[in-house]
Amino acid sequence: MRINENTLLEGHKVVLVPYNTEHVPRYHEWMKSPELQQLTASEPLTLEQEYDMQRSWREDNDKCTFIILDKQRWADSSVKEEQCMMGDVNIFLTDPSDPSLAELEIMIAEPSYRGKGIGKEVTCMMMCYGVTKLGIKKFQAKIGLDNEVSIAMFKKLHFHEESVCQVFKEVTLEMTVDESVRTRLLDDVTYMKERDYRQTCSNKQEVISQ
Repeated sequence: MRINENTLLEGHKVVLVPYNTEHVPRYHEWMKSPELQQLTASEPLTLEQEYDMQRSWREDNDKCTFIILDKQRWADSSVKEEQCMMGDVNIFLTDPSDPSLAELEIMIAEPSYRGKGIGKEVTCMMMCYGVTKLGIKKFQAKIGLDNEVSIAMFKKLHFHEESVCQVFKEVTLEMTVDESVRTRLLDDVTYMKERDYRQTCSNKQEVISQ
């Protein structure tokens, strides 16, 4: 989805940036992990296939993704962006007849960043973006039954259990965005700043060259 190709979202602990080609090698290394393959229901890809996947995320109108960066490391102008990566967050428009319905996925790939509230912050930021920029009115999250941490996080964010599929061993959680939910979402991320991605990167490069 090209809507976010020049969008940077800055939170308390994280910065969300578009998924670009320079991010692919590290993402590819992450996805060699059997644990992450299981958590994301993914098959291992070749590096060339991973580049193809990145292009599809950029071009397809039913997908929107951001790479999650460590804000503290990212603020250091001497650190390359790909060295700040900790995971990704995605929105899928799963029903062509209803573009207001979206599936939400988040992956904290780097184990050292788990259990620190980062997943919650990123999820709230992405939901706010989905509501205000994409017109999302219902979110779904499909999570493996053994991923108790993620299930608990989404329930704390007021998602409710819609169904359980024993065949795929996953639970579907949902949240409908009415006016009260929309207000709460926006209030929860009043700190979030949206910036011009290319201009921000250019400013960082200028600092490095000085």
